[in-house]
Amino acid sequence: MGGVKFPHAAHAKLVGSACDLCHHASKSEKPLATRYQACQDCHTKVATGPMKTKAQAAFHDPLAKKGLCVDCHVKENAAGKKAPVTCLTCHKKENAGRASMGPLAHTFSIVARDPVTGDLGVAVQSHWYSVGSIVTWAEAGVGAIATQSFVDPAYGPRGLDLIRKGTPAPDALKQLVAADAQREVRQVAMIDTQGRVAAHTGKLAIAAAGHKVGAQYSVQANLMSNDKVWPAMSAAYESTKGDLAERLMATLEAGQKVGGDIRGKQSAAILVVKAKSSGKPWAGADRLFDLRVEDHPDPIVELKRLVRLQRAYAHANRGDELVADKKIEAALKEYSAAGQLAPEILELPFWQAVTMASIGRIAEAEPIFRRVFAKEPYWADLVPRLPAAGQLPNDKALIARIVALRPAR
Repeated sequence: MGGVKFPHAAHAKLVGSACDLCHHASKSEKPLATRYQACQDCHTKVATGPMKTKAQAAFHDPLAKKGLCVDCHVKENAAGKKAPVTCLTCHKKENAGRASMGPLAHTFSIVARDPVTGDLGVAVQSHWYSVGSIVTWAEAGVGAIATQSFVDPAYGPRGLDLIRKGTPAPDALKQLVAADAQREVRQVAMIDTQGRVAAHTGKLAIAAAGHKVGAQYSVQANLMSNDKVWPAMSAAYESTKGDLAERLMATLEAGQKVGGDIRGKQSAAILVVKAKSSGKPWAGADRLFDLRVEDHPDPIVELKRLVRLQRAYAHANRGDELVADKKIEAALKEYSAAGQLAPEILELPFWQAVTMASIGRIAEAEPIFRRVFAKEPYWADLVPRLPAAGQLPNDKALIARIVALRPAR
């Protein structure tokens, strides 16, 4: 601290004591010096002696920015004088090393394994752009990882590599944390295919911060509005029924409902992979859900919408596979399910109608074509191109009949 005019009256009122609490001559404590004493003479990094308040709390409350010193700094700064009011203005050493801490991703998340299917997943929300691009990691047949706070994204691929080679998730996390010089600013959770799970919250993760490890899951959060966030997430995960994606989304909703990120909302993501690898590590194969909301005023709501659409398109894709296998009735059921999940996506019923028309069930297809063309007429322009691609019979009368269902222009 530099030389400042010390507010003796305010300080005495705050600590409820006379001057001799600080300016004393006890043999067991620092005697009254001939110089002016500095704040740090009493307020040390660790609370010792008669002064029970350590330096951090005496100078400032890092979350609420309230305290004897910083209150005055704020007033002086507002008056146009240069007084430090931000962390890194004073903590220059930390500022110099800030780049090594990694990108910011203060957030709340969950990693989990579905005890029924064995599927693995991770979901997250944060007031940080594109949080899913650095926090969420998962691999079918291996595990799932969330790495956040001052993020080192390398925890993701390195953790998965260790687990893939046979290291249990808790041991993999322990190894990586031990080797990390910036471990105290990290928050990481890992789970493997056997449901072995562990989490780490560094001592310097910004409050409110914490985690809870449960049966085959872990919830973790930092920079939250309060310490109710991760307990609420845990309760929601344990009480929600449904598949893993549904339970992960309910967990995020619960965290947001009790306060969530103190800064607000911006992005969210969900990644769910199969219990066993098929050797096809992409969406639609090993990746059941791989969705991100990069920047949105209500990212969890938007992510829920995308999860619903993913389910719809999964039915549609399955329908296409069944058509290729000549299992038409089963395919039509899949197309119908897709349309029910996402009635606003007119492409889904369009292809259902195309399939019906291709097998001679044009009478059933006509009302579907008519409904699609009424809202999006350009689908009728696509119909004449389909015979050449093998999607409709090369029957001019049939094509004309379908195109005629478009409303007059």
